[in-house]
Amino acid sequence: MEVNCSWVREDMVLRGQEFVMPQSFFHRFTGNQTELITNLIFPGRDKVLTLSTKLALLILLYCNTATDVALVGGGNNPQPGEISLAHNGVLFLDELPEFKRTVLEVMRQPLEDRVVTISRAKFSVEYPASFMLVASMNPCPCGYFNHPEKECVCAPGVVQKYLNRISGPLLDRIDLHVEVTPVPFSELSNQQLAESSNNIRERVINARLIQTKRFNSDSGIYCNAQMRSSDIKTYCKLSEAGNTLLKTAMEKLGLSARAYDRILKVGRTIADLEASENIMPNHIAEAIQYRSLDRDGWAA
Repeated sequence: MEVNCSWVREDMVLRGQEFVMPQSFFHRFTGNQTELITNLIFPGRDKVLTLSTKLALLILLYCNTATDVALVGGGNNPQPGEISLAHNGVLFLDELPEFKRTVLEVMRQPLEDRVVTISRAKFSVEYPASFMLVASMNPCPCGYFNHPEKECVCAPGVVQKYLNRISGPLLDRIDLHVEVTPVPFSELSNQQLAESSNNIRERVINARLIQTKRFNSDSGIYCNAQMRSSDIKTYCKLSEAGNTLLKTAMEKLGLSARAYDRILKVGRTIADLEASENIMPNHIAEAIQYRSLDRDGWAA
């Protein structure tokens, strides 16, 4: 989550057993942020809809309530969907594989362009959709695949079929893939104090300041997540060791060109969190670990 908050607009999928309640988990993403106002002009209407959202607004969507039109917007008189209502906020999709395939696939263009374009015969309208996508999913229908103690009861082939409900191109556009493992009782009952949220917050703020200074001369970019290909070549230069590590990962894990760019961006963010001017091999290694769903045979 620290990398995610430093990155801004970084999309993340959480996979694991006994997932915590979404409402409590996303208290980490929300906070007292400045209120933003977005004016959306409806085609064929004289009025302007004023959409008031908070920077860390959280919108929860569940698989049994969402349609493709509800998600991206549309209709005879096009209305903004949930992804536009979550503009500058967090959109959380619970039980990602349970959503209809058509619902998930319509997010591919907004995740890439950060806008939604709805076309009609006589006009087209564009709505903002710069949101942080966070999704959760079970590893299999029964929920115990790869569980350290409990045995998965799914039939052969069921796990792979379940995971294939999420297309490769959609996963490719999600920056962080995080495996959530069950927390043992010994850790739950441990009285030892962990690192305070204030210290982590300070580190995140410093990383954001570094990014603000880095892109100060470019009005179209204000964080690492928005870097273009030319910016990646400028700000994400690797050492020979880091380049070799990334090349090996690309070849062995079968990663795509889009994953390559995302690894470099995430590596740049991890370096910023450590106040490192250069991206070190350990930063790249950590960024590669966040591409777990790209690996060949990850559901085998």
